[in-house]
Amino acid sequence: MATARGARSGQRRRAVEATGPVARLPEVRLPALRPYEGAELEPEGDYDGLGFTGTDFAGRDGTGAYFVDCGLYRCTLDETRLGRARFVDCVLDGVRGVGTDLAEARLRDVEVRDARFGGVQLHAAVLQRVVIKGGKIDYLNARKAELKDVTFDGCVLSEADFGDASLERVVFRDCVLRQADFRGTRMKDVDLRAVAELDIARGVERLAGAVVSPAQLIDLAPAFAAAIGVRVEAPPTE
Repeated sequence: MATARGARSGQRRRAVEATGPVARLPEVRLPALRPYEGAELEPEGDYDGLGFTGTDFAGRDGTGAYFVDCGLYRCTLDETRLGRARFVDCVLDGVRGVGTDLAEARLRDVEVRDARFGGVQLHAAVLQRVVIKGGKIDYLNARKAELKDVTFDGCVLSEADFGDASLERVVFRDCVLRQADFRGTRMKDVDLRAVAELDIARGVERLAGAVVSPAQLIDLAPAFAAAIGVRVEAPPTE
């Protein structure tokens, strides 16, 4: 396991943003939303310009549903089936979910704020211009996912699995990454320098295409050496 830790001041954060890879941010401007008055999600359902507030979708099936210009506020998504769903120009604020299924979902121009997820499935999902700000996600399954112009800002990711995923212009800012799995991950313009805690359980050799800070490089050096078969030992004494 490779671990790098360090606090970042506001001045250093601004310097990182000025010189490192930049992810394009979503521009979500929601219209006046109509309150959602339905009871359940529907597979392949079409939801346009709706506000979902405190709605309990635990165990519901919205496979293949299409959400555009929608706001989901403090909704419960335990075991909710949203595989192949599409979210376009949406805000998810304060949502909670254990075992939420978003496999093969597509998120474009989406803001996720202060979410709490456990075991969320984003396998083979496509995220483009997405911001995940605050909150905590445990056991994220993002294997084979495609992330482009995605920003993780001030959130905690515990045991996130990015195995065989594609990350392009992905920025981790003031985040905690614990036991991250990058086996088989393909990276391009991925910025890890402002990660508050960087803990890589597997796949440190897949960081080609990422930017790390000098301090992180020192902390990760033993793992890099092990990945290429270099033994690090003190010189013999006479």
